[in-house]
Amino acid sequence: MMNPTSRSHGGVRVAGLLSAACAALLFAACGQQQAPAASEGAAATPQATDGADAAPAASGEVNLYTTREPGLIQPLLDAFTDSTGIEVNTVFLKDGLMERLGAEGERSPADVLMTVDTGNLLDVVDAGHTQAVDSDVLEEAIPAHLRGGEGHWFTLSLRDRVLYADKDLELDGFAYEDLADPQWKGRVCIRSGQHPYNTSLFAAMIAHNGAEATEEWLRGVKDNLARKAAGGDRDVARDILAGICDIGIANAYYVGRMKNAEEGSEQRQWGDAIQVIRPVFAGAEDGGTHVNISGAAIAANAPNRENAVALLEYLVSDEAQSMYARANYEYPVKAGVELDPVVASFGEMKIDPLPLTEVARYRRQASELVDKVGFDN
Repeated sequence: MMNPTSRSHGGVRVAGLLSAACAALLFAACGQQQAPAASEGAAATPQATDGADAAPAASGEVNLYTTREPGLIQPLLDAFTDSTGIEVNTVFLKDGLMERLGAEGERSPADVLMTVDTGNLLDVVDAGHTQAVDSDVLEEAIPAHLRGGEGHWFTLSLRDRVLYADKDLELDGFAYEDLADPQWKGRVCIRSGQHPYNTSLFAAMIAHNGAEATEEWLRGVKDNLARKAAGGDRDVARDILAGICDIGIANAYYVGRMKNAEEGSEQRQWGDAIQVIRPVFAGAEDGGTHVNISGAAIAANAPNRENAVALLEYLVSDEAQSMYARANYEYPVKAGVELDPVVASFGEMKIDPLPLTEVARYRRQASELVDKVGFDN
């Protein structure tokens, strides 16, 4: 049966998903098959050997497995249901998505798999848990370098890795490479180098400039740190306000949250203390700002495939993309969508054109370099 991580919010129903999972368990019991051990709360649904025995599609619903907090996307799901009549059954999995899918196998009720971070999404694809989708709607809305070439994954929103700087600093522009410039010695704040937000940025640096240059750059950034690489992105703004550092690297959408916080609150003070600059890769011929993503894919054995595709297509519609921008302060993947005023104040973003699959190739090497230079020590 479903574990305690399954949640229902507003119009989202889990009853259909419970029924599907229970049906799979009953079938397995009758067939005297042994279910594989489940980890991280994975349902004990056995591996199936015949895809034809999978549960038939249930009309009017779609089953979403997501590592995103449901509250962040609930308004979009409610709007989708209002628009289509298709109910969304949501299972929130903070951890253990891969384990759960592996345990459920071909009988998994999952239709749509939604994750944060390019690497996490590509891990799901590489493990064989997705299927290809041919959709003109998705291809027209999402630039080629922000989706899988064979239709196995799609970006839904962007999280640009930007520079937080003291509001009184005069900076016309900034390159990621500048973080290692000695002029910033003792003036830089950043969270752990092993956090996926940073390993993704460091992997992009390897892709653009090579491993040797990136190692030297990381050593230079470490030398410039005002404090240990730790905390979260909003702590960078907090420490700029406190005078601990002058600049730092963090995600742009947190600034939307801080600058829209209640007047006089701590977070509002942090947000009001900084300006945002979108860095580029100086070493790249056509450099742009590094982005990470929230994205989704259709599950390999989706019982409600047509509804799953409809959900993804809705999530790249003007309506849904505008909701992403206003509710989460994330940058729309679809061009021409109106931004939240705070995000719009950062100026137009030129996205690094390097394919995300190319960046992801260097994730492990980036992590190894973080350890090699003692970045978090």
